[in-house]
Amino acid sequence: MEYEPVIGLEVHAHLLTQSKIFCGCSTLFGGEPNTLTCPVCTGLPGTLPVLNRRVVEFALRAALATCCQIAPYSQFARKNYFYPDLPKGYQISQYELPLATDGYIAIQTDEQKKRIGIIRIHMEEDAGKLIHDLSSDPGSYSYVDFNRTGVPLIEVVSAPELRSPEEASAYLRKLRAILMFLDICDGNMEEGSFRCDANISLRPKGSEAFGIKTELKNMNSFRNVQRALEFEIRRQTALLDQGEEVIQETRLWDAARGITASMRGKEEAHDYRYFPDPDLVPLTIDPQWVEEVRSSLPELPEAKKERFIREYGIPEYDAEVLTASKPLANYYEACLSSYPKPKVISNWIMSELLRELKRDEREIEECPVSAHHLAAMLKMIEDGVISGKIAKSVFEEMYRTGRQAEEIVKEKGWIQVTDSAAIEKAVEQILAANPKEVEAYRKGKEKIFGFFVGQVMKATQGKANPQLVNEILKRKL
Repeated sequence: MEYEPVIGLEVHAHLLTQSKIFCGCSTLFGGEPNTLTCPVCTGLPGTLPVLNRRVVEFALRAALATCCQIAPYSQFARKNYFYPDLPKGYQISQYELPLATDGYIAIQTDEQKKRIGIIRIHMEEDAGKLIHDLSSDPGSYSYVDFNRTGVPLIEVVSAPELRSPEEASAYLRKLRAILMFLDICDGNMEEGSFRCDANISLRPKGSEAFGIKTELKNMNSFRNVQRALEFEIRRQTALLDQGEEVIQETRLWDAARGITASMRGKEEAHDYRYFPDPDLVPLTIDPQWVEEVRSSLPELPEAKKERFIREYGIPEYDAEVLTASKPLANYYEACLSSYPKPKVISNWIMSELLRELKRDEREIEECPVSAHHLAAMLKMIEDGVISGKIAKSVFEEMYRTGRQAEEIVKEKGWIQVTDSAAIEKAVEQILAANPKEVEAYRKGKEKIFGFFVGQVMKATQGKANPQLVNEILKRKL
């Protein structure tokens, strides 16, 4: 039987506030364990939470940017469960009355556009972190760090409308880009600032009923989300084909082994014994404040992509790549301010620059070649100082050393040869050395022209002006 995946994603995003959601402790990442805590976020008896207004503002920004409806009245609830990194024995979250509902994100895969619904966005506090030490003698130990306890989160819950791991990856990338464009989340998946849990089930193709779902955790990259979903589709397909049932459970992704493993039975909402938090009053949002937040929103990825296509005349694919992150879009426009050739710049960024960054697992903010220096190198190509082929070697040296193109070209002696007499001499030598090829060309085998161009460029170490090489070769042949 052919099956169809039904996928829904739950994303937790740390908000870039300076203090926690219900107390004044710092949200700084990487501090010494248990130094960024107070009686409120460690849940000591007699303490009371106070809501951070900035958290609500950031959550509103996310909701408006994803076309959600803002609830005029929402409520915090206690989500009860017992775990060593949850000092109160419950997490303050939102349940029946979330901040925002009924939004969507538009994604594009394989040249198809699709809207993925967002069921809800709500605010909550994060738990602490357990650090496991398995090397201790005679036994193993687990340590708890409460620094992360109370760090503000939004949870974004998608509708079960994703139908492939590729769509899930595209959705996550678009959501992450939106939150980063809004400057409310840094999107760092390695540090846990942007985390994803996935729910996946299979159903016979054409069926409307949902199958039994499993929840996947422990995925810290887009690639791992996609790989985990692909494995789970294979695992569930094999079970169903053998006439067995899929068990509703939570499974952990093991990236090293490329498999998911059972963690525990899947909890239902009633397992958490939700009830309204008696220490926090219901939250009412002034419509005027909502409009003020709406008017302050920056240009978002979709709008920026459309503007790049309209103003710069680049293809939709280029615009999609260049607006994948705010820093990359800014880098592109900074290049344009120095060298107004939109397609030339997009080609270099998408090929040479992004290839180097991907190889080194760097972000654009860490790029050793500034936008101004890349633009200056491209201007050297246009002015005929260096050839396009030499420019690739120049760029590699710029990326490796951080030096400017002009300095590298002078040091390496890579200035382009534009002396027609010198190029003509090289052409004559190549033609004299390849009489059979010359004869074949003159008898109509014109494709061999590229061979001559390559030989001349090789003889001049790539320094000859390609246009002059073509002109002289055609004349001589």
